[in-house]
Amino acid sequence: MSERSPKRSFAVRPADPESWIKASDRQMQRVQPGEEFSARLTIDVSADMRGRIKIAAFQRGQTVADMLRALFEREFPPPSGEGS
Repeated sequence: MSERSPKRSFAVRPADPESWIKASDRQMQRVQPGEEFSARLTIDVSADMRGRIKIAAFQRGQTVADMLRALFEREFPPPSGEGS
C-alpha cells in the first residue's frame, strides 16, 4: 500500500487574521439579495440578448438579477393596497 500524503487543510490561513475576522462581520451585516425571494424564474434568450443584458447590467453597476428584478417590479407592480 502506498503511504498517504500529509493532511492538507481546507483553506489557507490569512496573513492578517484580524482583518479576516473583521471582514467576516461586515459580510454578515449585509442582507443577501436573494434571501427574500422564494421562486426562480428561468427564461430562454438568445446568446446575443444575454450579452446585451449582461453589458447593460455591468454599465449600470448592477447584477443582472437585480436589474431584472427592478424591471419586473416596474412592469408588474403589486395590486393597489398591497405592499411590495
